[in-house]
Amino acid sequence: MEVEFKSIGELYSKLEPALITKAAEMRRSGYLYIKKEDVWNYLKEVKWAKSVDLGLHQMVTDILNSDDLEIDTYLKEKLNLKNRNAYFED
Repeated sequence: MEVEFKSIGELYSKLEPALITKAAEMRRSGYLYIKKEDVWNYLKEVKWAKSVDLGLHQMVTDILNSDDLEIDTYLKEKLNLKNRNAYFED
């Protein structure tokens, strides 16, 4: 049975327990600043950006098995770019 979602928010809500679990796991590993939204954004913008027809089970597996260091690097690069852009806007 294929599950379809009417919005990205609905999909996020279904995946939220896995996102919470991954963020908590990362905090236990010392990544105290990582939030569930960071995990979501990493996967959405990097891992799933070119994916087609992902199943819910595949997405949950990706969340739980994603590499902590890759998420950390993604977030740091994103924050660095944001800070750099803010500097040049002034």
